[in-house]
Amino acid sequence: MAIKIALCILVGYLCGSVSTGYLIGKRHHLDIRNYGSGNAGATNAIRTLGKKAGIIVLLGDLLKVFIPAWLVHYVIFSGEDYATLLCEITGFAGVLGHNYPFWLHFKGGKGVASTGGAMVATDWRVLLYLPGFFFLVWLTGYVSLGSLYILAFYPVYLAITRYGEPYYAAMVITACIFTASGFFTHRANIKRILNGTERKFGQRVTIPADTSDDKEKETCSEK
Repeated sequence: MAIKIALCILVGYLCGSVSTGYLIGKRHHLDIRNYGSGNAGATNAIRTLGKKAGIIVLLGDLLKVFIPAWLVHYVIFSGEDYATLLCEITGFAGVLGHNYPFWLHFKGGKGVASTGGAMVATDWRVLLYLPGFFFLVWLTGYVSLGSLYILAFYPVYLAITRYGEPYYAAMVITACIFTASGFFTHRANIKRILNGTERKFGQRVTIPADTSDDKEKETCSEK
């Protein structure tokens, strides 16, 4: 079991560390971590690069965690009583990879879309609670508040729906770790929400015409 957990952590982390936001930003000759909120996630991609790029980043961040976690749950360990737990562990490792990618000096995103991918791979019925997320974002304009709602809801949902199953305590504890990690990465957002200074959804970030990548290209061409 320990070897299986270790492999799930390794695969999940490596898949999660593929930073969709950073790669899409580089296609536009900039590092989105230098703009807006400074995160390589979907929300910041929308603010810095627009809706089309933001949607691509959102899907990429979700699928890079969902696919390995789903495979663990329904293909590799299908039918095993620990399949759900290993799925959770794979998903959490994927979120860590997204938040702290080793090849980007451990500076990534906040793991909201990636957490969503992990949740859906664990139990697709969590999608039924997405209206709460959209309602909070619509009501307040804060994506971060909707994200915190999802993060807080996850362990409660698993505690109710998985009661009595094998590895129940381990599953709930893992879900609580998801929540704690998410609240930690959103600690600055929580402060800004309380202070009323949190940036609302749809507010764009002004990108200077001469980005650092452009300057480097000009320097090379001059040489």
